[in-house]
Amino acid sequence: MLEAIGLHKRFPQGDTAIVAVDHFTYRFGPGLSAIVGPSGSGKTTLLNLLAGFDLPDQGQVRLGETVLSQQSEDARSELRLRYMGFVFQQWNLIPTLTALENVAFPMMLAGKRLKERQARAGELLEAMGMGRRMHHLPHKLSGGEQQRVAIARALSLNPPILFADEPTGNLDSASGAKVIELLRAQAQGGRTVILVTHDLELAQKAERILHLRDGQLIREEIIPSLLPTP
Repeated sequence: MLEAIGLHKRFPQGDTAIVAVDHFTYRFGPGLSAIVGPSGSGKTTLLNLLAGFDLPDQGQVRLGETVLSQQSEDARSELRLRYMGFVFQQWNLIPTLTALENVAFPMMLAGKRLKERQARAGELLEAMGMGRRMHHLPHKLSGGEQQRVAIARALSLNPPILFADEPTGNLDSASGAKVIELLRAQAQGGRTVILVTHDLELAQKAERILHLRDGQLIREEIIPSLLPTP
């Protein structure tokens, strides 16, 4: 569904340039893939390239048969809305909207009817264990609860691809464990889930671990016990 081919990205720094992603090639299929590496290894830059937020200097990202870099900014935004969901470290919930309204917001952007939006948002929040909290504003929710709302929002349009950028970075260990189990459940349900993390213990929950160093894919680690049963 999502393929990176020879991705290369540099950023100017004075008279030189920093190579953030160095000829990265990988095909992401259904399941949970974790991208790990030390600070400055290119993890977030790679995620931005895969999602079409940024464009590579060389190489391409293919979403099915579509090359993201060949699309306009508006077209890439439309592709993200239709095919991708995002979970971030900071949650990024709209503070003036309830949990239900936050989850429904992407559906409003997609032109879904009010009744459909509310029903879908309610179902997702129930599935996340947030049924009794769906009418609360974000500041009334704990960090773990806000992240569960953020996951529900990311799933609102039923995207086949889910990106998670350090989704447990601001959570305690118990809340973080619940979030990872929710992401694993999505991967086991057939979604392509791409997790960016610096936490190697957390990455062990993934089926595949991609180790980055200086923007290069230096090793792929497969966890056989977590692979889906054929």
